[in-house]
Amino acid sequence: MKVKTLAILAILFLIAMPVMAQDANAQGNSILSKPAANILGLALSTGLCGLAQGRAVAGATEAMGRNPGAIAGIRFALILGLVLIESLALYTLVVVFIG
Repeated sequence: MKVKTLAILAILFLIAMPVMAQDANAQGNSILSKPAANILGLALSTGLCGLAQGRAVAGATEAMGRNPGAIAGIRFALILGLVLIESLALYTLVVVFIG
C-alpha cells in the first residue's frame, strides 16, 4: 500500500512540473497576489501548528496518566516538541514579513 501510494505521488509530481512551469517572458500573472499568498500561507501554517500543539499536549497528558513514573521524560519531550512546533510558526511569520 505504501509503495503504491508513493508511486502515485511521484507520478503526479512528475506530471505537475511542466504544468507549473512559468514562461520566460511572464510578468507574474498569478491567481493570487503575493501579499494574499503570504497571508494564506501564514494562516495555514499557524492553524496547523495550533492543531499540532493540541495533539502533542493531548498525547502527553494521556501518556502521563497511563505512566506516572515517566512524567519527567514525557514533560521534556513535550516541551521540546512544543518549542519546535512554535519555531515553525515563527519562521513562517518571518518569511511572510520578508517576502
